Amino acid sequence: MATAAAASASEAEAEPKAEGEEAEAKEARTRRKVLSRAVAAATYKTVGPEWDQQEEGVSESDGDEEYAMASSAESSPGEYEWEYDEEEKNQLEIERLEEQLSINVYDYNCHVDLIRLLRLEGELTKVRMARQKMSEIFPLTEELWLEWLHDEISMALDGLDREHVYDLFEKAVKDYICPNIWLEYGQYSVGGIGQKGGLEKVRSVFERALSSVGLHMTKGLAIWEAYREFESAIVEAARVSDQCLPWPPRAVLLEKVHSLFRRQLAIPLYDMEATFAEYEEWSEDPIPESVIQNYNKALQQLEKYKPYEETLLQAEAPRLAEYQAYIDFEMKIGDPARIQLIFERALVENCLVPDLWIRYSQYLDRQLKVKDLVLSVHSRAVRNCPWTVALWSRYLLAMERHGVDHRVISVTFEKALSAGFIQATDYVEIWQAYLDYLRRRVDFKQDSSKELEELRSAFARALEYLKQEVEERFSESGDPSCLIMQNWARIEARLCNNMQKARELWDSIMTKGNAKYANMWLEYYNLERAHGDTQHCRKALHRAVQCTSDYPEHVCEVLLTMERTEGTLEDWDIAVQKTETRLARVNEQRIKAAEKEAALAQQEEEKVEQRKRARAEKKALKKKKKTRGSDKSRADEDDEKEWGDDAEEQPSKRRRVENSVPPAGEAELGPEADPGLSGSSAPAAAEPPSEQKEQRAATRRRDVPRVLHDSSKDGVTVFVSNLPYGLREPAATLRPLFEACGDVVEVRPIFSNRGDFRGYCYVEFKEEAVALRALELDRQTVEGRPMFVSPCVDKSKNPDFKVFRYSTALEKHKLFVSGLPFSCTKEELEEICKAHGTVKDIRLVTNRAGKPKGLAYVEYENESQASQAVLKMDGMTIKENVIKVAISNPPQRKAPEKPEARKAPGVAVVPRQIYGARGKGRTQLSLLPRALQRPSATAAQAENGPAPPPAATEVPKMSNADFAKLLLRK
Repeated sequence: MATAAAASASEAEAEPKAEGEEAEAKEARTRRKVLSRAVAAATYKTVGPEWDQQEEGVSESDGDEEYAMASSAESSPGEYEWEYDEEEKNQLEIERLEEQLSINVYDYNCHVDLIRLLRLEGELTKVRMARQKMSEIFPLTEELWLEWLHDEISMALDGLDREHVYDLFEKAVKDYICPNIWLEYGQYSVGGIGQKGGLEKVRSVFERALSSVGLHMTKGLAIWEAYREFESAIVEAARVSDQCLPWPPRAVLLEKVHSLFRRQLAIPLYDMEATFAEYEEWSEDPIPESVIQNYNKALQQLEKYKPYEETLLQAEAPRLAEYQAYIDFEMKIGDPARIQLIFERALVENCLVPDLWIRYSQYLDRQLKVKDLVLSVHSRAVRNCPWTVALWSRYLLAMERHGVDHRVISVTFEKALSAGFIQATDYVEIWQAYLDYLRRRVDFKQDSSKELEELRSAFARALEYLKQEVEERFSESGDPSCLIMQNWARIEARLCNNMQKARELWDSIMTKGNAKYANMWLEYYNLERAHGDTQHCRKALHRAVQCTSDYPEHVCEVLLTMERTEGTLEDWDIAVQKTETRLARVNEQRIKAAEKEAALAQQEEEKVEQRKRARAEKKALKKKKKTRGSDKSRADEDDEKEWGDDAEEQPSKRRRVENSVPPAGEAELGPEADPGLSGSSAPAAAEPPSEQKEQRAATRRRDVPRVLHDSSKDGVTVFVSNLPYGLREPAATLRPLFEACGDVVEVRPIFSNRGDFRGYCYVEFKEEAVALRALELDRQTVEGRPMFVSPCVDKSKNPDFKVFRYSTALEKHKLFVSGLPFSCTKEELEEICKAHGTVKDIRLVTNRAGKPKGLAYVEYENESQASQAVLKMDGMTIKENVIKVAISNPPQRKAPEKPEARKAPGVAVVPRQIYGARGKGRTQLSLLPRALQRPSATAAQAENGPAPPPAATEVPKMSNADFAKLLLRK
């Protein structure tokens, strides 16, 4: 009915919603009818035979049965006729699920599947136990709660069973704010109106429902109407009953209905006009002016909220962005009740979004500060997102802030440790939060106390836990800097005045690989400086001078500064000697490292030069073989002509080099020259294959026009690469593919100087929107090779632009799978992964030729499913290959260093990066021939002294032919 009201408020809704609206309206009418008849039945039990029920024809048991039928009609499982083999299969599956839950109790899907199968098998006791276990670990969705409640209602026989159902309703309304559950709760409580205190119970439930969801603009209307129907039924029952019955005066009951109408009309809800018209029709007196004013004010507020509500109605779940905008709007208005409601509405569909829980709990902690509400939200947050350490830390702080018992906080901390965090650092964070709490409990004015001993034992347990549990699971403790041990040492030194224990802890810190860092020694020095003595400060700095490798100069400076202000002459001399010796050794080590790096760089340069010479020699040898082949073919032609050809000898055609001068004899001959002199009277002899290839390439070069790239059209152009080099007609092949996205202006393939296709092209469209759609064709296969489609961007103007469109940061909901067999398909991997959660996407990593690399990325719906999949799939065998599975966290790529400028002879060689953007694959070849790379006389003089200013000599210009001769020179 709420949806129907929303549809009537916005007339633009389409016809397909009409059937749903009619169904909801019919359902609402049925519920109201059941309410009235249940009230009548309960009233008859109270009134006795005087109550005329012939027209109604309903008893209390009939009312309960009718309500049970109405409330369970939607979720009736139906009648299934199972064969014996199917029942046996279900039993085996139930046993498997129970075994799996005994291994991992946090497997949400296993709980759901187990409950479904037990319900189908009719195992009522077992399904009740399974539901209870699941509700203790996870909050249940609205559908799971309604199904459970309907089953329990159908089995309720007496008053004790009714109390059990009441308890279930109380648990259900605490998980999420769901109007449908509150409506079911109110309707079920009406069935117990004949019991002692039944009327007060019904009103209490409805009042709580209004406080919880009465402000819901689209679904709150159903609660208001159900409550008014109930009170109207009470008024009618009091009118026809005997005066001796314990009903309140009729005026009091009427005032109750009036009050509900007035309260509802003061709240912005959909279909307010119909409610106002109903009030006018029902009321015997004129509506007060104050009610009309509040109604008009609510209508004005409704117009402000309608855009956000309509956006939610039109969007698809989970509608996180729409809810975020709605929350921002409510936060600006500042009504706490409405802010709380919109957060709860958003969390119903986005219960697995930790950031939303954090924002909600932060608002409650800072604004409302109501203990029960705050702690309830924190508890629900960690039940929905147990893998998020920030939620557990905030929960512990909130419990401490509101004075929760220490034992309860300790139990909550133990639950956090078993929640299954996905990073080692998460365990360090939760331990730090708990240790901070324990530290704040200690009264350090006392020499010893129970709280202090508990704090020390907790520190020791934390170090042991990180060493054994965390390091065994993640191959790291998560605390390389020993932050927990540092905190313990500071507490012992500053608050407990126990420097001996603090020194022992710092010795342990230094033995864990931290002795080479200057900041660790300086931290220890500052602690000794504040709470120790000068002797230990000096000892710490002397050790730091010997051990520090990252910033030894800084440590030496601190030592000299201390001795300058406090030390004796002997202390000063010792400090100077130690610092000079250490710095000399460090400089020597740095010089050796630089020389080694320079030698490696020089070796790489020599290798590059060798490869360059080898390629040049290979190219020259290939050209020489081609020349010999052409000479041999010409000699064969001369032999044939000597043996009987009457045609005269025709001079072979030379391939002219650009900017070269033709021979004088050829230059003088024109088109009308004597055939006898030129030898052109005979038919031309067959040209060599190499010259035919050159002519075809030249013809192709003439056919392909040179088109300069217009950077002003980059917005409507995409860059297509990784195409097959053997693609005969690139433009004709690619145009149909891209025309599916929109109008194509031009497909511009790029050819080399020889006329060969270079494997990439530009595709220009008429509109920018079409170009954006064309990017979706990325990785589509063209003749067995994946085509790369990327935006057309000038990287010289945008050096930071990256085409890679996948995240390179930590993604807790995505897995990285390695070691896959090359024959593994996407469908096979999806079949394996979907057993552990909802798979949103799978990407198999391939090389440029489209061949698999044995790697894949699997994206799950949330972090919980991903963490469960890691535990289950890591080390699994697929087609005799053992795969490795981890949370996707690619290592950070170091930015390539810019190569240093080449130094003049005589200057020390500085190590430089000689690799390209992709490592050793891209060479740094110089395009200047080695013959031109000769040191000048000026450079030679510069070695022995300052060189005189160079003379202004003009370098002779060289043609392309001259460069070619230099390159081919042996």
